[in-house]
Amino acid sequence: MTHHTNGPITMNLEPGKYFYCRCGNSNQFPLCDGSHQGTDFVPKKFSIEQPQSVYICQCGATLNSPYCDGRHGKKAAE
Repeated sequence: MTHHTNGPITMNLEPGKYFYCRCGNSNQFPLCDGSHQGTDFVPKKFSIEQPQSVYICQCGATLNSPYCDGRHGKKAAE
């Protein structure tokens, strides 16, 4: 992943299906725009059931992809 921002991005998402970028090359990061084509990266599909604000991981360290779990703080402290 080429995006290594230390902290999540807050997104207000409407109900629907989304794809979380795992390659880091998306011009719509953190959402996939297909830039991974021709690589071994596969975006992570996730769904939103009701309008809500979510914290999306930008550092790639989360264990709860695509959502931030605070590991960016642990990563910085190491």
